Amino acid sequence: MDRDNIIQELEMIAPPETAEAFDTGKIGLIIEGSQEVHTVCTALDLTPEVVRMAIEMSSEMIVVHHTPIWYPLTAIKGAPAVLFRSVLRAGINVYVMHTNYDHAQGGVNDILSQMLSLSNTTRMSLGNIGDCSLSLHEISARLGGGIRVFGAERPIHRLAVAGGSCFDLDLITEASCMGADAFLSAELRHSVARASPILLIESTHYQTEAPAMRVLAKKMGWTFLDDPLVWHTVNATR
Repeated sequence: MDRDNIIQELEMIAPPETAEAFDTGKIGLIIEGSQEVHTVCTALDLTPEVVRMAIEMSSEMIVVHHTPIWYPLTAIKGAPAVLFRSVLRAGINVYVMHTNYDHAQGGVNDILSQMLSLSNTTRMSLGNIGDCSLSLHEISARLGGGIRVFGAERPIHRLAVAGGSCFDLDLITEASCMGADAFLSAELRHSVARASPILLIESTHYQTEAPAMRVLAKKMGWTFLDDPLVWHTVNATR
């Protein structure tokens, strides 16, 4: 398939214009490779292991959630040089869907809501709120790993979810004003936790966003590449 046709499909799923302002210049086709594409992979991040697996599959395109180029580069050396050299040598296209995929219908936050069986959902400025019938233990099991909770544990009736690092006090306050009694995201800072008006549930960045990339791969008939070197769970023993 022609690369441009695939990009058109991706832009229909997650229109670039819906991305947050800080994503300007960081989404879309950020590394140009082969025009003809036969095999596409998805991943959360463009890591060396993901690139290695994609090369083994003879993939010509990797669709990732996080850009590997967060800041303007004035020199390409060290780890970035090794990574980009492998990508360019293999002729792989790298396409980024970040906050535009967070906002998209059926995107990151919708998938997270479905994982937790939220109903009667309403959109926030970034994330969703829905009726929740799960216990904290059930939420942890659905996410596939441990969670941390800040605040007095109590039954959750309306849960706000936002994939990635979204423990922003303004967003938490917005969720509270919209009727949420708990907020789930990743990478909670202590100062935010202390100021929160509602219960906070901290998962990991990976657990809240990787499922959406898996769903995208399944929907498109592609392969999701799960980097085993990035996140793993260690069970506590006595």
